[in-house]
Amino acid sequence: MDIQYQGENLLPGQLGQFFIILSFGAALLSCISYCFATRYKDDASWHKIGRIAFFINIIAVIGIGSSLFYIIYNHLFEYHYAWSHSSRTLPVYYIISSFWEGQEGSFWLWMFWQAVLALVVVARGKSWESPVMTTIMLCQTVLASMLIGIEVLGERVGSSPFILLRQALEAPIFSNPNYLSMIADGNGLNPLLQNYWMVIHPPTLFLGFASMVVPFAYGIAGLWQRKYKEWLRPALPWSLFAVMVLGAGIIMGSFWAYEALNFGGFWAWDPVENASIIPWFTLIAAVHVIVAYKNSGHSYFTATFLVLISFVLVIYASFLTRSGVLGETSVHSFTDLGMYWQLVVFNLTFFALMVYFLASRWKELPITKKDEETYSREFWLFIGALILVVACVQIIATTSIPVFNAMFGTKIAPPVDAIAHYNKWQAAFAILVLILSAIAQFLKYKKTTPKIFYANLLASFVVSLVVTGILLYFTKVYTNFIYVLLSFGAVFALVANARILGDAFKGKWKLAGSSVAHIGFALLIIGALVAAATNKVVSLNAGGSIPIAGFEEREKPGENLFLYINQPVEMGGYTITYIGDSIAMPNIYYKVNYERKDEKTGKVIEKFQLTPNAQQNPKMGLIGTPSTRHYITKDIYTIVTSAPKLDDPQEQEHNHEGHDPNEGYEEPTTQLVNIGDTLRYKNGFIVVKGVNRNATLQNMPLANGDLLFALQLEVHAVTGEVYQADPKYLIKNGNSFDFAKDVEEQGLRLRFTKIAPNKGMELMIYQKPLPEKKWIVMKAIEFPYINFFWCGTIIMTIGFVLSIFRRNKELKGKIV
Repeated sequence: MDIQYQGENLLPGQLGQFFIILSFGAALLSCISYCFATRYKDDASWHKIGRIAFFINIIAVIGIGSSLFYIIYNHLFEYHYAWSHSSRTLPVYYIISSFWEGQEGSFWLWMFWQAVLALVVVARGKSWESPVMTTIMLCQTVLASMLIGIEVLGERVGSSPFILLRQALEAPIFSNPNYLSMIADGNGLNPLLQNYWMVIHPPTLFLGFASMVVPFAYGIAGLWQRKYKEWLRPALPWSLFAVMVLGAGIIMGSFWAYEALNFGGFWAWDPVENASIIPWFTLIAAVHVIVAYKNSGHSYFTATFLVLISFVLVIYASFLTRSGVLGETSVHSFTDLGMYWQLVVFNLTFFALMVYFLASRWKELPITKKDEETYSREFWLFIGALILVVACVQIIATTSIPVFNAMFGTKIAPPVDAIAHYNKWQAAFAILVLILSAIAQFLKYKKTTPKIFYANLLASFVVSLVVTGILLYFTKVYTNFIYVLLSFGAVFALVANARILGDAFKGKWKLAGSSVAHIGFALLIIGALVAAATNKVVSLNAGGSIPIAGFEEREKPGENLFLYINQPVEMGGYTITYIGDSIAMPNIYYKVNYERKDEKTGKVIEKFQLTPNAQQNPKMGLIGTPSTRHYITKDIYTIVTSAPKLDDPQEQEHNHEGHDPNEGYEEPTTQLVNIGDTLRYKNGFIVVKGVNRNATLQNMPLANGDLLFALQLEVHAVTGEVYQADPKYLIKNGNSFDFAKDVEEQGLRLRFTKIAPNKGMELMIYQKPLPEKKWIVMKAIEFPYINFFWCGTIIMTIGFVLSIFRRNKELKGKIV
């Protein structure tokens, strides 16, 4: 007999599942209709059906998101997604983060942004609408299939976010019709994701992923309709937009890593980071080659290939992060939800689409027979793009080691020190790209006069040498030859592009976009180089050890300091003091005061407080989030690496009725004492002063023959306080009783339990454990000149915005 479950709210899930099926069907119908509309341009009905189905798809996508958010926000833990990713204690902004913590929520986010961008295509695409929307809606169909969660021929297709908890898990609890009453809360959000950057980083990153499909769709549309040159014009602003947004998303991930993930930096070459930066590099290369082609007619195939492969690599990145193949090599990849082969098909579908159109149109593609001039900008833009592609190949090859092992059964080990491995290769590529971005500024399209080129180049070269020398002097990165070359390359790029930027201030703003972006990139490289090369741990521990079991297995003891509360410690020119903490569950905020004194006068010249926080996660242990002091020239980054577990207040509250009256005390010590004896206890000593034979008990009259004695004791604390105590011993009707006396200030309970003739009196001493002095273990890192990195990212984004405005202005009135 089926169990009639109580309290389940099934309507939101049923609505959500309906919208998933509707979105899939509408996307498929729209894709097919737009395809026929492209083939049969004279039949407007196909175009109309395609649009109607597209608008239905948008409504369905919004319906999916609304249903899922309603379930999460209202803590409907009968749904597996809500129970797995949220909890009642999360504030609203983290509930939003929990929406896309899981695979299903992030796929929805991708679908949503893709629908929004498709709206822009429909509004502005004109004659390009049908062929471009065919590809976009094909992708929308595949993404919808990732959420559909149905069985087809014994195989599950997708994973629905609306599956019930009792359908996802097998547990005895589900034999109870009222099982929901036993579920107090959900699993909660991963502590690493409880950061404000995770509210905005994933939406921005997925907007970048979604926007990559538009230039891909234009490329396929151009090849499909044999409009080989025309598609590049509308695709260029979209490519710049995708580069800008995906770059911003990657940068936000760097902020997250720097502030929350405890990488000890802003980039760790984690496989998931690599998966997002690879298509970004290839699309940047594509943008440069498109610009070169527009001005010279060279490298059409390269431009087309790079645009198409960029989106294919986005899908490959999705495979890496969602198939579970990186489960043991990445700290923040998704787990496999049975979508492995579905993701493979996703990759193969769009890769095959790219290969088919390139191969079938190969003989028709525009080719310029005349060789490019060496002294031309397009030649060096092509070389720069080629270097970016080679850099991507190196990243892909290393990142894909787990994929190779899974495919071919090999056991290739990834690099032991991934950061050093990638830095060794990518530093060389970065040097070449920076130098080329500088040289290209002195070249014109098609041909440049060598004399003018060398004169401009020499002037910038000399200035760059001087500026590099100054930079190396202040940053102290001259100990490594590669660092010196990288510094020169970045300065050279900055100086050369600043020259063009100078022209912009004279009114030539349309030229400013690329120069501003290049300047931002150069500053980014300078900041990354200096911060990575010269950052240093300032919380050095001279003893080289931390008195905590197992600490050395997860941290380097010599780079951490053990701090007792209110005990100042000298550290890197600062006096630091842990002064207490505050609790905003599940986080504990530790207050650490920093003071810097003048060495001569001893006067405090700087004082501030940092509040790193941490939470004790039952599965992951202590998860710390740093607090940072920002200066113009450096950051002081402080994180708690160990702290005592916080007792649960609910466990501390209990009713003493029915409990052992001596609960909370250590095992007692029993001693035979006589008058004048002195006894030691943890925090002082006890003197036996005498015995009162005329003692009384409140509310207990004594009968004839009853005997009551009180042992007169003086309790002396090490701090000087003296307390009186008189535990009593009663003999009544041949039975003995004792009445303890507590000295609460010292955590003592004293019992007079026996009189042994000729031996003495028996005294039992109970002691509470001494209250543990509060402590933390913290690590502090100094990141010099990190602001170059953050400023560079902002300036680079501004450059992309200026370029988009320029290309959009060129595009107006030219789309047919």
